[in-house]
Amino acid sequence: MTYRTIRQRLMLSAGSTVIMGLMLAAAASSQASATAYERPTTSLAGTSVDATKPYPTPFHIHFWEALELEPQDAWTTLRKSFQWQEKSLSPEAQARVDEWIEYYRSSPDNIATITERATPWLAWITQQVSERGLPGEIALIPFVESSFDPGARSHRGAAGLWQFMPGTGDALGLVRNGNYDGRLDVLTSTEAALDYLEMQADQWYEGDLMLSLAAYNAGAGTVNRAQRQALGQGLNGDYWDLSLPYETMQYVPKLKAIATIINDPEQYGVSLPEIHVDPAFAKVKLAHAVTLSEASQLLDVSQTALAELNPGLLNGSIDPRSAQTLLVPEQVDTQVLAQLSQGGTQAAESNQAIAQNSSGNTHRVERGDSLSAIAARYNVDQQDLIRWNAIDRPNALQPGQLLTLSGR
Repeated sequence: MTYRTIRQRLMLSAGSTVIMGLMLAAAASSQASATAYERPTTSLAGTSVDATKPYPTPFHIHFWEALELEPQDAWTTLRKSFQWQEKSLSPEAQARVDEWIEYYRSSPDNIATITERATPWLAWITQQVSERGLPGEIALIPFVESSFDPGARSHRGAAGLWQFMPGTGDALGLVRNGNYDGRLDVLTSTEAALDYLEMQADQWYEGDLMLSLAAYNAGAGTVNRAQRQALGQGLNGDYWDLSLPYETMQYVPKLKAIATIINDPEQYGVSLPEIHVDPAFAKVKLAHAVTLSEASQLLDVSQTALAELNPGLLNGSIDPRSAQTLLVPEQVDTQVLAQLSQGGTQAAESNQAIAQNSSGNTHRVERGDSLSAIAARYNVDQQDLIRWNAIDRPNALQPGQLLTLSGR
């Protein structure tokens, strides 16, 4: 069990305990001093009142008000995690944001289309951003990058929700071959994007995420040169001081503008789709190849729905040598998911053997593994391993990745 999982369970347990304790305390208090909850027979104005009706105390009022404040949808959760909305900007910087607010509010249908496209992903991405303690605004980067289209591709070669270039994706360990593109996989690309933003913020900008966002768009070299120039002019050297390429100059203002609108959509005449607070998909770990057609029949889910949830699968099938996680609609029966994970009743035994890494034809990568060590362990040629597994970056193996040892 990971640290995050343990922490989440403790928080859930603690929250349940607090609520139960409050409810028990309310019941005990009402029994011990029932008369304290009755309405007085005479009001302060001297008029008589009905003494038989219960009189709500401040405890009752605040307790139920507190419960009503719990977030009911993904938008509420996202707004609660915003950190930049209350930060004041210089008049010049605010003017840059306001320009994009007016641009977006002039096309509310466009915002509605993009936010509708975000429906499967927003709750999960918000969770990942929140778990890292990052500003909730970061969850809206795909709005700026790809209009929340996981299959988006730019003319320059960037792809996916977070628009990774091939070289950047390779450097971050996103697997890319003829069957699978990790840049299009929402789960892996989101983790890589957040890792990248945090890494650059810590490495270059003393944790300044706005500068890291600029580097995400234009490259750290460009931002670092602009920062040195600004500092040389006696400026603070933050994002708003820098002279950057036009697209990068608009990057953070766009993000702040859309966050401002989502923070108060009614003010800007925007209607947002209903998105549940929990992710809209379930994750199935697979240790065997399966086509989306086969999964569709077993799960009784349309193949189109599976394809939309798994845009990283380029040929309509999932191969554990590239990716082990299949996303399915969250309402799928858990017993059916277990059957899919095990490969069905006929292949369950052999597939479980693969999952447990007892097969002599596969190796599950562990932290610290290298291709040379794996090749030596199984007495195979390292170049064969690279060829059999379509590995673009030999130094970027991922823990949990399955490697075939025979090419079959």
